[in-house]
Amino acid sequence: MSLHPADALPCTTHRVPPLWRSCHLGPALAVTGFATALAVTAGRGPAGAAEVAAAVLAGQLSVGWCNDAVDARRDTLCGRRDKPAATGELPPRTVAVAAVTALWLCVPLSLLSGAAAGAVHLGTVATGWAYNLWLKHTALSPLPYAVAFGALPAFVTLGLPSPSWPVWWAVTAGALLGVGAHAVNVLPDIRDDLAAGVRGLPQRLGRTACRWLTPLVMLGAVGVVVAGPPGPAGPASLVLAVVAGAVAVSATALPWGLRSRWPFRAAIAVAGMAVAQLLLRGPDIV
Repeated sequence: MSLHPADALPCTTHRVPPLWRSCHLGPALAVTGFATALAVTAGRGPAGAAEVAAAVLAGQLSVGWCNDAVDARRDTLCGRRDKPAATGELPPRTVAVAAVTALWLCVPLSLLSGAAAGAVHLGTVATGWAYNLWLKHTALSPLPYAVAFGALPAFVTLGLPSPSWPVWWAVTAGALLGVGAHAVNVLPDIRDDLAAGVRGLPQRLGRTACRWLTPLVMLGAVGVVVAGPPGPAGPASLVLAVVAGAVAVSATALPWGLRSRWPFRAAIAVAGMAVAQLLLRGPDIV
């Protein structure tokens, strides 16, 4: 991965669609949208929200491209037809160059929010790279997700004109959502992962255990957002909690196919509902 931006990305147009497919664009845009909404709610203003959006998007793209570059050989052996670096549509080196370029851009974009906020965000991006390069093979595989999701509110609030740490329940809920997202993300691939020697925590627990544990983690995250803030939860919060619970259970308890992506999409939906809870609480996250 010792690449330099001078290794220019190919400019031919036929490279563009597979390159975007390699960056995990859906999750990247979802996380960026959540962070931007948090920034608006916390009072960062239009310019501050734009800074958050640019930094988070660059970080997410770098982690996504890094993932596909590192996993290219394994994905080829597993017959992954949805991975351009595995099918030969895109050279793995091109994906790696894109990852490093996005990472370099992420540094100044993160620091636009200030030194403390920038350091927090760059730390979360570093955990994503650590997951791709090492931690995904260990029992500590949920840790980068917990850190990244849990630190997202801190990136937002530390960039305020009067920087401050976010409230405990925002950080806790984010961390729980990150752990849940990790579990449902690997669910469709547990069998292939084990065959390829990838033994993160979900793979060690097994598919059945993950299907049952993940809804509990997700529901715990939503419960923290509903019960953690001061004052009674309003009707909108209670309705969102019920809907989130139903979506989380449907994602893991129902007999979806082995390669179904619905569990991951449902995790994004539950995360969106948790963010909606945060938006309902407004400036209470500070």
